Amino acid sequence: MSIISKYDRFSHVYDLMETPMELMRYGDWRREVFAGLKGRVLEVGVGTGKNIPYYPDDCEMVGIDISSKMLARAKRRAAGKKNVSLLLMDAEHLGFIDDCFDYVITTFVLCSIPDPAAALKEMGRVCKPQGTVITLEHMRSRNKIIASVEDLLNPVTTGLTGVNINRETVENIRKAGLTVAEEKNLALKDVFRLIRSKP
Repeated sequence: MSIISKYDRFSHVYDLMETPMELMRYGDWRREVFAGLKGRVLEVGVGTGKNIPYYPDDCEMVGIDISSKMLARAKRRAAGKKNVSLLLMDAEHLGFIDDCFDYVITTFVLCSIPDPAAALKEMGRVCKPQGTVITLEHMRSRNKIIASVEDLLNPVTTGLTGVNINRETVENIRKAGLTVAEEKNLALKDVFRLIRSKP
């Protein structure tokens, strides 16, 4: 089953599935990511639009997703917001000109994109030279015990939901030609991290 089919299938229960983490951690992390943003912002993998309420009013936000059913839910969440545009698009092939966004953002998305390094390269291409690529993600830990558990469970999570829990995200960022400017550990030692990169 393709990643599009999996997200289409889970779209009606996606928000419910994430409610516990949203209440415990995700909401606070989202507030940290979106505080102070300004200018033109691209969100890659907007999903059901859970980040939309956190955007400052003076941002021009463009959100993309590969799943039409997830995007339909995001459009309902964005109803009435004039500063939000939502488009059906593949993260690995962004339909934007070079250097056109002040920020490019992913939150819990790089775990499911088939080729995350290719998508990150595209994000770097469309981000302005003085802009920032912000990734709030879970990834493979540098702790060997935690990493071994992630490796063990990864076939189960990918089979059920298409989510990889052992992605080497920092390495993928560097492979894409981006420069890591800040890396902040958030939870489970270094499984959840907030990373700011420069094109």
